Amino acid sequence: MTVRSRILILVAAVAVLAVVGGAAVLHASARADRRNHTQAGGPRVTPGTVTLTGNGSMIFRNMAWGPHRDELTAVAAGDPSGPRTASGVKCLRFYAASGTGVCLQAVHGPVSDTYRALVLDDRLKVVHRYDVPGIPSRARVSPTGHFAAWTAFVGGDSYAGTNFSTRAAIVDTRSGRLIPTLEDFRIVKDGHPYQAADANFWGVTFARDDRTFYATLATRGSTYLVRGDLRARTVTTLHANVECPSLSPDGTRIAYKKRVEGLSKDAPWRLYVLDLRTMRETPLAERRSVDDQAVWRDARTVVYALPGDYGADLYQVPADGSGAPRRISTAAVSPAYIG
Repeated sequence: MTVRSRILILVAAVAVLAVVGGAAVLHASARADRRNHTQAGGPRVTPGTVTLTGNGSMIFRNMAWGPHRDELTAVAAGDPSGPRTASGVKCLRFYAASGTGVCLQAVHGPVSDTYRALVLDDRLKVVHRYDVPGIPSRARVSPTGHFAAWTAFVGGDSYAGTNFSTRAAIVDTRSGRLIPTLEDFRIVKDGHPYQAADANFWGVTFARDDRTFYATLATRGSTYLVRGDLRARTVTTLHANVECPSLSPDGTRIAYKKRVEGLSKDAPWRLYVLDLRTMRETPLAERRSVDDQAVWRDARTVVYALPGDYGADLYQVPADGSGAPRRISTAAVSPAYIG
């Protein structure tokens, strides 16, 4: 092959790569543009006033394509698939209780995104603002509204594998005082002090006493439900194979996702409820893998997200293992029940 032939082949290859790259950019741009337009048959979303007070509403991140995608949106809790009111506030993850909200946001930069946590008042106005060291994944507010927590990935981007690290933070929403990582808390495992360089925490959920919380501890390839004490700055292991706990309204049960042997490494979880008095586990009727921190709608029902056509849909299932899962809202994630 002559030098001229080699040059012609190289030029042709570069031209093909340029065409393919340009087509990919145009396709991505067209898809992004489509997301700005309301999809046919999707939920009706209109702008309006959204507050964290009152009774009978569910507030969540709207995933429906259109001008209000990613905004905090409110619906009547009794009609979760009904008309939506969009707030104008965009969040990746959200939760609220007692007139206090926490919103985890992406800040888009010219090269890469950064992330932040906003503590919101009952009118969605920013009270405190904090940098978040990675991709947000979980958010919670205590029943009193006095504390908020969030979890972020600081390495990797999925709970399914083992190549990830998380950072769980808790903030006093009244004073603004931040606990940037639970890794500074003293660990008591199986009744003994425990130290490990690989300790990771995620999925905080709060009790009503403004002192007790629960979370997941991961160490040496295993996960544990831990009970935390904000005053003593300790966490104590309670039960193995618990991830993303969610405390029931009466404080007696934990809804969580559990890794089940034999399932795919990419979809390894089933939903369970743990009785904190007896440590008895109850598998729920949802048979699909749920990668979410479930929310208690009431004492009898848990709500969670599964992948959907526009990102995620919300489902509910009885908390006692009976019944069957039911989709309650499309194109929605990170719900909080107000009142």
